[in-house]
Amino acid sequence: MRRPLIIVSIVLAALLVLTGAVAAGLAIASTLVAAVTGGEGAGERQAADDGGFETPGIEEDADFGTVEVYDVLEDGTLSPAASGTAGEVWALFVGLVGQDAAGSSILQFKAGDAPDSDTLAYVYQDRDPQYWTLVINLATADDPELLVATLVHEYAHVFSYAPAEFDAKAVSCPTFEVVEGCAEPDSYLWAFYDAFWSGYDEHPDLENVDADIAYEFYLANEEDFVSDYAATNIGEDFAESFMTFVLEESWSAVSTTGAKLEFFTDYPELVALREQMRAAAAGELGL
Repeated sequence: MRRPLIIVSIVLAALLVLTGAVAAGLAIASTLVAAVTGGEGAGERQAADDGGFETPGIEEDADFGTVEVYDVLEDGTLSPAASGTAGEVWALFVGLVGQDAAGSSILQFKAGDAPDSDTLAYVYQDRDPQYWTLVINLATADDPELLVATLVHEYAHVFSYAPAEFDAKAVSCPTFEVVEGCAEPDSYLWAFYDAFWSGYDEHPDLENVDADIAYEFYLANEEDFVSDYAATNIGEDFAESFMTFVLEESWSAVSTTGAKLEFFTDYPELVALREQMRAAAAGELGL
C-alpha cells in the first residue's frame, strides 16, 4: 500500500472483469455505514448547503499529473459541482456506494487524466481516519467495466480500513497489527486473514508493497488468488476478492478463490452492498 497519509493504492495489472445477472437493492445496510463513519465524533467538513467555489482546485499528483480537487459535502454532492467525465465518474461512485456512504466517508474527490499511468485510482485517509480522499485516473472511464471494478475495489479499502475496524490505541494485539492499529476481533480483515492467510507457512508482510515479493507469492499459490495483484498484501486480497464478489454472478466455494467470494455472504450488509452496486452499474456491466 502507498501511504503518505495511510494511502491505499491500486494498480490492477491483470484485472478480470466478470459480468452476471442484475440484483436489486438501493441502500447500503446501516451497519456498514456505521462501520465506515466510525460513529460519533466525526471531524469537521463542509455542510451540504455550503456554496463552495465555482471552479475546482488544482494540484499536482505524482501518478496523474494535474488533478482537479473537489470537496465532498455531507450529502454526497461535490463543491464545486463537477462536469464532464469527472462529474460522471463521481455520479457512478455515488450510485455504487450510496449518497450517505459517500458523504460520510469521502472528504475530497480528485480527478486527473493520465492515459500513460499504470495507476487507475487510489484512496488515502485524512488525518481524521473517518474520512478519505478518492483519486481517480479519468482515463479509466474509457472502459466502463474497468471503471466500475476500480471504484468497487477502492471502496472495499474504505470500509475494511474504517476506524471501527481497528483499535489504534491497543497495548497488545491478539489479531494482527498494521499502521491503522490492531485489527478488531470482529473486523472484516481479521476474519479474512484467519480464513485465508493464517494457514501459510510464509506470506508477504501484511502491508507489503513490493511487486516482486507479491508476484513470487502469487506464483507459489496461484490458485488462491483472483488476480496476481491480490497477492500483494491482505488489504489488496480483500479488495480484489470483494470486487470479484460484486462483479461475478456465481461461483463455486470448492476452490480457495470461490471460498473467498463466499466469505462475503456471511455479512448481510455486504450482500446488500453487492446488490446495490450491481444495480447501479447494470449499464456499465451489461447486466
